[in-house]
Amino acid sequence: MLARTDYLTKVYSLGHSLDVYERHVQGYQAARKVLLTMTREQVVEEAKKANIRGRGGAGFPMGIKWSFMRPHPTKPAYLVINADEGEPGTHKDRTLMELNPHSIVEGCIIGCYAIGANVAYIYVRDELHLSKERLWGAIREARAKGYLGKTPFGKNFPVEVYVHTGAGAYICGEETSLLNSLEGRRGEPRLKPPFPAQAGAFGCPTTVNNLETIATVPAAFMLGCENYSKLSALHHIGDGGVRLYGINGHVKKPCVVELACGPTINELIYDIGGGILGDKPLLCVIPGGSSTPLLRADEVVNAPDEKSPMHAWHGKNVMDVPLGVDTMRNVGTMLGTCCVTVMAEGTDPVLAMLNLMQFYHHESCGQCTPCREGSAWLDRTVQKLYDGNGTIEDIDLLADIANNIMGNTICAFGEGTAMPALGFLKKFKREFEEYATGARTKAQARLTVD
Repeated sequence: MLARTDYLTKVYSLGHSLDVYERHVQGYQAARKVLLTMTREQVVEEAKKANIRGRGGAGFPMGIKWSFMRPHPTKPAYLVINADEGEPGTHKDRTLMELNPHSIVEGCIIGCYAIGANVAYIYVRDELHLSKERLWGAIREARAKGYLGKTPFGKNFPVEVYVHTGAGAYICGEETSLLNSLEGRRGEPRLKPPFPAQAGAFGCPTTVNNLETIATVPAAFMLGCENYSKLSALHHIGDGGVRLYGINGHVKKPCVVELACGPTINELIYDIGGGILGDKPLLCVIPGGSSTPLLRADEVVNAPDEKSPMHAWHGKNVMDVPLGVDTMRNVGTMLGTCCVTVMAEGTDPVLAMLNLMQFYHHESCGQCTPCREGSAWLDRTVQKLYDGNGTIEDIDLLADIANNIMGNTICAFGEGTAMPALGFLKKFKREFEEYATGARTKAQARLTVD
């Protein structure tokens, strides 16, 4: 049985106003308690106990990230919230902004206090007009109540929160590209080091958190961060609390749902998503946004090391492995944004890969040669195969291109392009060979799912 939580459910069903947030989920009580009774150091140490892994894709522990910040004698510090949700198949942050914006504002207050910042910027992609409207509305309501400003809750620690409209580029979801865009510069990644904690926004110490990451902070502090961590089935391996899980693709009930960390893919598809359209068999899933390698429905876990956390699932179908940062990494993929894209039998994997490669080719910022040229070659070569003009050698060429992108770019965009490409080539080699030999044509590539 899936461990559902009702924190978001209450707010989602009632509205996005400050009145609802305060009356039904004790809104802003966590921020009040933190600012009035705890030191910054205590807040950071408490946050570590929550085991909140970053909800944006990398899965880095939030409390440890906060601990990297050190006061600078002359420079201010900033908190920057990444709400540039552009990953294909991902749709959780938009839900939060539209339906529960005050959790984000309250999380910013706690986060600012923890890292010694007086200003938080929420970077939202330009297309999300309702999200920006709801966030600005929540900020105005919080400021009117004295929760933001020079003395929030009477504490002499100024906090202001601003919404910044993004430039509409997928690359700005990468934290240093986002910082460049925030400063009014071209959205392209920076070399690291220095890391944002040393030189981030405007050359000042900065923490960049994903929007869902910061929105979960108030609930963690209300429950007590250790108690919050134990809600998760994976808290014993450092993956605590609850997450938003997105289910999309060939399912009967696509949705976003809040669950304790650790449901399986099968549970998401069949218990939450209502099963596959047309009751067709499952072909594969992309577990966490399009940049994560796919998993076939017929894969099993191979974990011969008895000391490995994965040994508990040795020999089981990978669809029955709990979804977690480390569990997905150990089966050859990534949890990513935790939004599962489901593909039913009848999906053409070559066409699916072509769709993704066209996207990544278009969105490459062009700064790195391996990424700029490699994404273009991946797009063109898959298109060549799909059009019926490819050869078996082109399949090997695709793998060579992807492998030469891996590890040779400034940011993770290149690897986010290469990893799904390599996943498709490895898991569906037969289908690519059929295109190369003429046994399959694009006329047969229509989805057979109703």
